[in-house]
Amino acid sequence: MPTTALVVIDMLNAYEHEDADLLLPSVRAVLPRLTALLERARGSGADVIYVNDNFGLWRSHHDELLDTVLSGPHAHLVEPLRPDENSLFVVKARHSIFYQTPLEYLLRQHGIDTIVLCGQVTEQCVLYSALDAHIRHIGVTVVEDACAHIHRDLAAAALRMMERNMQARIVDSGAEDLF
Repeated sequence: MPTTALVVIDMLNAYEHEDADLLLPSVRAVLPRLTALLERARGSGADVIYVNDNFGLWRSHHDELLDTVLSGPHAHLVEPLRPDENSLFVVKARHSIFYQTPLEYLLRQHGIDTIVLCGQVTEQCVLYSALDAHIRHIGVTVVEDACAHIHRDLAAAALRMMERNMQARIVDSGAEDLF
């Protein structure tokens, strides 16, 4: 059983929200590293877990969400990150990947004690998820160059807080010991 899983946060996205114009340049910049990180995780046999907003569609499941974003104008940012047949999927409604989701149960069931976070947004969902993992005694690694941000200065502050206050390991996508 793997002890580390890659968690991809909110990358199945239509980018039809208030801060999308500020976020899109960062998403474009991290996409190649995020794609390579997914390939590494899959190649190592690590679990890959997508945790994604449901856009307020409570009947949604991952296929419906994927169809929605792949039919939108930013499908090229989603297609390379498409979940494969082995990917796990958790729907969330708020910022944290843990808040009222079955993620903690899934991690325990799979024997996972460390999560590697990537996706968006560093200063929001990644930060809150790292905090919630920390208080659950789940190890956290954040792949800095595979996380998109809206505000660079807030993302830098969030990374410092995760490292200092939550004992998160902050690495770049080239780190050798992720999985």
